Amino acid sequence: MRLCVVVMSRPRRLDGFSYVGCYRYFLTTCTHERRETFLDHEIAIQTIEQFRRTSRDEGFSLLAYCVMPDHMHALLEGLDDASDFRRCAKIAKQRSGAVYALKSEAPLWQKGYYEHVLRDDEDSKEVAFYIIANPVRAGLVRSPDEYALSGSDSWSIRELMEWSKRTCPTTDAARLKGRALRFPNVSRRATAP
Repeated sequence: MRLCVVVMSRPRRLDGFSYVGCYRYFLTTCTHERRETFLDHEIAIQTIEQFRRTSRDEGFSLLAYCVMPDHMHALLEGLDDASDFRRCAKIAKQRSGAVYALKSEAPLWQKGYYEHVLRDDEDSKEVAFYIIANPVRAGLVRSPDEYALSGSDSWSIRELMEWSKRTCPTTDAARLKGRALRFPNVSRRATAP
């Protein structure tokens, strides 16, 4: 019997872009070996708290987040010219990993992460809704407000759902699944083995 192991290198960052300043970032980071670590609700809540704490400490607003069984999405916005996204992502993963290490010998996160730097014409609420609708697309719940491990520090889930209804009048599951097409590279890369 032959064993095949796929080793993923860290994703490349944008050449010539500093990742410092008042920019918005859609972050996806996966658990070590894509283990379903976040089925443990307590670990998921502690992870959200460490990302929230780090965002505040590093000059970011946590516009949206969603902790899925084996990965996490977040939408972060730099609040000043010194907001360093790479530093923020690194510290958030280190802090949440350190809390997890108190309970487990395995690492929490795989190395690296994927990010999408939002362009000026990309709507933060649309990306936030995409993030909180992830559990619906995955078939875990029927509505974003049924999932306890997603939210926003800027808008309520209800506000994002109302915004979505106003901008896209159909509210069925097919529309939510169709949202994945808006960020095809992030969706594909985030689900790579």
